[in-house]
Amino acid sequence: MLLNNEWSSFLQKEIQSNSFIQLQKFVQNEYKNKIVFPKYENIFRAFNLLSPSEVKVVIIGQDPYHGVNQANGLAFSVYHENKIPPSLVNIFKELVYDTHCKFPSNGDLTKWALEGVLLINAVLTVVESLPHSHKNIGWEDFTDRIIQKLSDEKENLVFILWGNPSQKKEKFIDGSKHLILKAPHPSPLSCYRGFFGSHPFSKTNDYLRSCANKEIDWCLS
Repeated sequence: MLLNNEWSSFLQKEIQSNSFIQLQKFVQNEYKNKIVFPKYENIFRAFNLLSPSEVKVVIIGQDPYHGVNQANGLAFSVYHENKIPPSLVNIFKELVYDTHCKFPSNGDLTKWALEGVLLINAVLTVVESLPHSHKNIGWEDFTDRIIQKLSDEKENLVFILWGNPSQKKEKFIDGSKHLILKAPHPSPLSCYRGFFGSHPFSKTNDYLRSCANKEIDWCLS
């Protein structure tokens, strides 16, 4: 699978493990025989847009969008021309409330990645129209190890965990040297249970500033 040299080096032990090799074979076979999202070359797009040294914030989603031409390899993000999905609408509502940015005109979050935000799902692939279809095939273990390695080897990162699947990753994060921000998932089913008003964007920048790191420009338009 197409992981750039910097991440391949950073994750050398992880991608050489027997479990990842088996996962890779399974996923390649799925792409040959089914319609799977995101596009094969975009499975690791969230990583390939920034190097491990550039990561400041990690936002963890669940699994990719399962509709045609939605998933673009970044958690919560869709291609520019797509309708903004309901969860992302709610993220943008909180963005406007929290930062006074304008409401974005589209759902492409590539700019956040270029600012240093690693937007990954716990599961990196999905079969068309079958949400969670690649759950428990090995992706969760792989992303667990990525979170653990980022936590172990870096300092002063912000981990944003929205919803229960993302919050299962908390046990792999050292809260003594990183900031962990938790809130309910931004989906319409749970956003009113504490997602709205959680101020993830301003809290992130307050923390980065306190660590003498450059803030994220969250505004997308």
